[in-house]
Amino acid sequence: MNTKSMERSISISGLFRISRPVNLLMVAFAQLMTAYFLVETTPVGLPVLQDFRLYLLVLSTVMITAAGYMINDYYDVKIDYVNRPHEVVVGKSIKRRMVIFLHTILNFSAIGLGYLVSPRIAVVNFIAAFLLWLYSNRLKREPFIGNLTVAFLTGLSIYLVAYFYQKSELLVLTYSIFAFFLNLIREIIKDIEDRPGDRKHGCRTLPIVIGFRRTKQVIFLIAFAFVCSILIVTFKINNPVLFVYFGVLGIVFMWFMRKIYLADRKDHFKQLSIISKILMLVGTLSMGFL
Repeated sequence: MNTKSMERSISISGLFRISRPVNLLMVAFAQLMTAYFLVETTPVGLPVLQDFRLYLLVLSTVMITAAGYMINDYYDVKIDYVNRPHEVVVGKSIKRRMVIFLHTILNFSAIGLGYLVSPRIAVVNFIAAFLLWLYSNRLKREPFIGNLTVAFLTGLSIYLVAYFYQKSELLVLTYSIFAFFLNLIREIIKDIEDRPGDRKHGCRTLPIVIGFRRTKQVIFLIAFAFVCSILIVTFKINNPVLFVYFGVLGIVFMWFMRKIYLADRKDHFKQLSIISKILMLVGTLSMGFL
């Protein structure tokens, strides 16, 4: 593909929108916070922020995440024309073949960077890239399994830092659980928001299969499991600061759940999706108080 052809196939603004830079920064920030505050040192005693492999690991995770967003928009273009027509990028700002090209390059580059860090990180990166493709191609159109896949990968991005540095501390697991459950709730909220396009194109997401109200009930059950899991792990850690922080966050979370209970319009669920993202950021920041 020559330079002129590439310029016609892609725009900077389109690339910016399709890669979700704010979300990518949140992923990188969460991993660096985990490394600095929870892992702290490498197995040989070197401060973790002085280890170049950490930055390769973070970069590879960000690249796989960006590739995941791209392939998701590629497969969802028809649905997005119904749900958010003014935000469609694929086929407008970026040609479809360019999206596939960028997705492939990012994934293979991320797996290569992962191999420079460690062969086992390369394997994890390959599995993550495959799951994101499978999610976009099939799983997200099925009830619940797609939501679980994305939530699992979100939690894994936190735990991956400890996995590489062989620090299986309970604290890291706590934040992985936090990221998993909160992202699971957010994914289901997004499914509720996207019902019109999903229904039109034959998707079988949870709100379409079991209905709007029962999907809310599922969210409340997940929220209950989330609170129980965090409480169990927090009591095991027995850190007063963490207990107070999650206690305060728990009050905010109850307010968040009340808003879910009252929500009944598309703009309500869009707002809830943003709030859940803020809660994840606030939860990540709590690492600095430990």
